[in-house]
Amino acid sequence: MSTAMAGLAGTDALRAVLNYVMPAGARLRTYTYDPPGGEPRSNAIPDPREVPIRDLRPFAEEVSLDEHGFGVVRHRSSMPGYEDETAIRRVAYPEAARLLQEVTGADRVHIFDHTLRRRVPGQEDRRGGQRQPVTRVHVDQTERSGPQRVRDLLPDEAERLLRGRVQIINLWRPIRGPVLDAPLAVADARSVSPEDLVPSDLVYPDRAGELYYARYNPAHRWFFLPAMPPDEMLLLKCFDSATDGRARFVPHSAFIDPTAPADALPRESIELRALVVHRA
Repeated sequence: MSTAMAGLAGTDALRAVLNYVMPAGARLRTYTYDPPGGEPRSNAIPDPREVPIRDLRPFAEEVSLDEHGFGVVRHRSSMPGYEDETAIRRVAYPEAARLLQEVTGADRVHIFDHTLRRRVPGQEDRRGGQRQPVTRVHVDQTERSGPQRVRDLLPDEAERLLRGRVQIINLWRPIRGPVLDAPLAVADARSVSPEDLVPSDLVYPDRAGELYYARYNPAHRWFFLPAMPPDEMLLLKCFDSATDGRARFVPHSAFIDPTAPADALPRESIELRALVVHRA
């Protein structure tokens, strides 16, 4: 770690609220649809905490997926717009795969899906079909769901691939910028203890996935990219099968920047998700 990064805890930071979860005795679960019998969409109780969130940009070239769990790259997409789902798969998917191969040195990259988010203030995520920024500290995969994702996506190859190293990495970028509304905060994976991560079922009509929510820990170190433009991209490691001390899971969350102007345009972004394979 560089001297600059080592001293980062003393630099100026804005203070904003991130939503952790309260400790719970019951297994956490969140429905992606209106559940039966009047059950709540989620039994996770928010634990909002005001925390310092520091500007990552002065140190963007020093962070790495394997040490910190996230990375920053500049990349100008040839996408003319993001209204056509077919064009996203035809153009953005191979762009993202080439970029990740270059950054990670992987033998193979498989982009398996994407999510467009266009914020509507006050609207809950997944209501009315419009995906909203997720304002809860989470990791998209877990120790259990990461390998299962490989088995679901590549069933004929999964066990062979899992004998090597497999990562799940998200590529997050604005599709309209600069982002002043609901930017994305990322936690330095080195500051996160495994005990901070709480498994939670993510229930779909036909299956159940699993993600991590996070308990508050004052040791967490949070960063963001202020006024992020469309040609800047965050890489987020959501799972790594390697257990040799490299970062494996990076908590992240959208947040409301208290310094943003009142007339800031609602955030619009895309995240692409990738299996990143290294041969055994």
